[in-house]
Amino acid sequence: MSVASPLTGRTAVVTGAARGLGADMAQALVRRGARVALLGLEEGELARTAAELPEGAAHWWAVDVSDADAMEEKAARVRSRFGSPSVVIGNAGIAESGTFLDSDPRLWRRVVEVNLVGSAVTARAFLPDLLRTRGYYLQVSSLAALAPAPLMSAYCSSKSGAESFAQVLRTEVAHRGVGVGVAYLSWADTDMIRAGDTTTALRALRSALPWPASRAYPAPEVAERLVRGVERRSAAVHAQQWVRGVRLARPLLPPLVALRSRRMMRHLEKDGGVAATGPLGEGGEAAVDATAAVPTSDTRS
Repeated sequence: MSVASPLTGRTAVVTGAARGLGADMAQALVRRGARVALLGLEEGELARTAAELPEGAAHWWAVDVSDADAMEEKAARVRSRFGSPSVVIGNAGIAESGTFLDSDPRLWRRVVEVNLVGSAVTARAFLPDLLRTRGYYLQVSSLAALAPAPLMSAYCSSKSGAESFAQVLRTEVAHRGVGVGVAYLSWADTDMIRAGDTTTALRALRSALPWPASRAYPAPEVAERLVRGVERRSAAVHAQQWVRGVRLARPLLPPLVALRSRRMMRHLEKDGGVAATGPLGEGGEAAVDATAAVPTSDTRS
């Protein structure tokens, strides 16, 4: 006899839900009987994601997660349509690549705004709901939070900050019945990673990693593991089992990465392969497009 998921009948919020890992997590949540609020920037992709789910199981709202006022307004809309959420997944994230010295300061800041500030804004907007439901907040982090990766200073900084934020939040709300988890994952086969693989620098970075850290894992597989962690209200969710070992070896990683990076960086600089990439993937481009108009909601709201 199958056992009903603890997510059945619950409301979940997923940011960065327009594509990739966010869209796949939405599907995994709906399979478990949850109603899902999809938040993201790309109106067309959000609508497509919602249309692929059973009627009534999901609704979308276009919003910039770093905009505190807009997120408060969307939290009220989610509450009005579905009731207070029991699960919130801070998944929205973007990346760019290049040396810090040659990076565009505005783009560098935007990565931090989305990945770190956007995570805090998301938590602030929905924390009153999670307190009411004694719910669970999952912060999607990365191996980039555990080890420095050359050419990824904004991404590593923001993911480390998001991890630390979630851990502090846990200490402040655990006694009130709210769980907070951090998801650690390696490369997932998403639009952002595929865009990175077209660049010389990120191809070199990934190929320099030992197996299995160099492998890109199917996004639906990663999403399924993360949602299992949501069901268990885990403090740490590992998208790949070997990531547990990486966390244990964390103190050793910075000097090891620095040592291995010297040769790689010399070769890349000699071959001209460290040029800044700009935002990676269509989701990243949408997040940094200052002229993009963000709709206030799905027209069916």
